Parts: sequence; C-alpha cells; structure tokens
Amino acid sequence: MTRITACETGALADGEALKIDTPDRQIALFNIDGTFYATDDRCTHGNASMSEGYIEDDGTVECPLHAARFCLKTGAALCQPATEALRTYPVIISEGMVYIDLEAQA
Repeated sequence: MTRITACETGALADGEALKIDTPDRQIALFNIDGTFYATDDRCTHGNASMSEGYIEDDGTVECPLHAARFCLKTGAALCQPATEALRTYPVIISEGMVYIDLEAQA
C-alpha cells in the first residue's frame, strides 16, 4: 500500500476541499460532515480542478467549468457532459491524521 499523508483532520473544514500534489498525480480531498473522500483532482470531461468545484451536502461535487456532477463516494459521473467516473481512493483516518491509499481504488 502506498499511503500518503494528506492533512490533520481539523485542517480541512466541513464542506471544503484540498488539492494534494503527489509526484505522479493530483488528488482532491473533500470533507463532508466529517467524512473524507479522495478522488483524482482533474475532471474526466475537461481540464478543471475538482477541488475548486462546488461541493454539495448530498456528497457530490460539481465541476467548476462545465457543471458535470460526480458522486464523491463512488466517483460516478451523474450528469452530462461527463460520462466517465472520477477515480476514487480509500481514505484512512488514524490518530487525527488523514491518509490516502494511492494504490487501491475505493
């Protein structure tokens, strides 16, 4: 398992997102009511940062450029123009820290 340290649990407020740069990809980390979700940061439809998208209380995020919506839990594309899911990653919470497993898919 390739686990990266994302942040402390208290560093990401409810309803907020954080972009995390790794050597080979960018990850978007979301906090929805204390549950953390991690996805690829790039929209599958266009070159937009999902961490800059519009986060909804229902656990979805809307692309800031083309209004495509994605489920944060599964990565599923919920409406056009996106048809391809976002890759999701397991999030591990341990001792007040948020970790992301880059090898597994959630």
